[in-house]
Amino acid sequence: MGYLFTSESVSEGHPDKIADQISDAILDAMLMQDADSRVACETLVTTGLAVIAGEVTTKAYVEIPDVVRETIRRIGYTKPEYRFDADSCGVIVALHSQSPDIARGVDEAEGKEQGAGDQGMMFGYATNETPEYMPMALAFAHRLVERLAYIRKNEPELMPYLRPDAKAQVTIEYDDNNKPRRVHTIVVSTQHDEFDTDENMHRRIAEDVKRHVIGAVIPTQYLDEQTIYHINPTGKFVIGGPHGDAGLTGRKIIVDTYGGKGAHGGGAFSGKDPSKVDRSAAYATRHIAKNLVAAGVADEVLVQVSYAIGVAQPVSLTVNTFGTAKVNKSDVEIAAIVKELFDLRPKAIIERLGLKNPIYTPTAAYGHMGRTPYEAEVEMFTVDLVEDEYEKKEIRRKTKKKVEFFTWEKLDYVDKVKSAFGLA
Repeated sequence: MGYLFTSESVSEGHPDKIADQISDAILDAMLMQDADSRVACETLVTTGLAVIAGEVTTKAYVEIPDVVRETIRRIGYTKPEYRFDADSCGVIVALHSQSPDIARGVDEAEGKEQGAGDQGMMFGYATNETPEYMPMALAFAHRLVERLAYIRKNEPELMPYLRPDAKAQVTIEYDDNNKPRRVHTIVVSTQHDEFDTDENMHRRIAEDVKRHVIGAVIPTQYLDEQTIYHINPTGKFVIGGPHGDAGLTGRKIIVDTYGGKGAHGGGAFSGKDPSKVDRSAAYATRHIAKNLVAAGVADEVLVQVSYAIGVAQPVSLTVNTFGTAKVNKSDVEIAAIVKELFDLRPKAIIERLGLKNPIYTPTAAYGHMGRTPYEAEVEMFTVDLVEDEYEKKEIRRKTKKKVEFFTWEKLDYVDKVKSAFGLA
């Protein structure tokens, strides 16, 4: 007998995701000027207000309110009737420097490696049930809310009433062999303008979501006459965004990772520089799991790594293939080979994945995992101190640098993995 599994995603206009994007935009703004910035930035958004708090140690000079407002504007909160918009919302900044007690565990020194920024365990997961090597329920949920945002920004004539806030949930029916059989249920809730009677609004939105959203992104072979649809199930969703519900950084960690199909260590990602292993090690374990599955070691892989604060080498490394391994090795033996192939010291992860670059804002909506790696030019700033006979002056120079985004999604270790497991 088969079983059901459900995952959800939320749009970039969801209050928690607004907070994540603001935190990561501030991180990127600091990394643009100082690659060694230490940032732990938290954001709260509510009606007419954004509050920025946390610990920052950096040589960068960033106009935090400008970054906050530009992020809110890019997401689409530009109208006063939303009760939260880029031009009129208040911005409160309460940032202070990183604790020296934490810094002494992370900083490199003579005879001392860079240690982990905190204790904790991180997980990476991959499955071959989708081209993204992601669980199908989450992959489809991401596609639905991405499509709503795309229509709102690029094809507004299709659904001219859309507002930024939205959520989606997908339930997949699996067969006895743990293979996805069909889409059992789709739930979509999208914020909208008030444009007709409640009944007529609901009817039109339901029809448009089925035609322009679900029909555009869910493969037809997974939909049938028994698929259940719940579209704006309350009947009306005009009040939304931070006015409808306060948002906080780090409150959508399951959306950010694997939709509950894999595991999560509990640490959020957004607003944290890569010295925090909550972020960097979670990316590293995803990189490992994806390359193992792509190389044919197993159909499904979960990798766990753990750290002690201030210590470079991981405390533990565990691999679970859920009985799907295609090589004649136990999970313990697979983990031993992984340990030889992948250096999981924090500095090595940062260097291997290029994590000191300003690459984080795009991760803060639609998932940190399962994305397509790409290269793009970003603005960077160098700061030179020039001293004359009277004073020292900072000269800031703007340059452009080509950087890689979503490096942890690259399949650049597949050949090495195949060779190590005798699959070449």
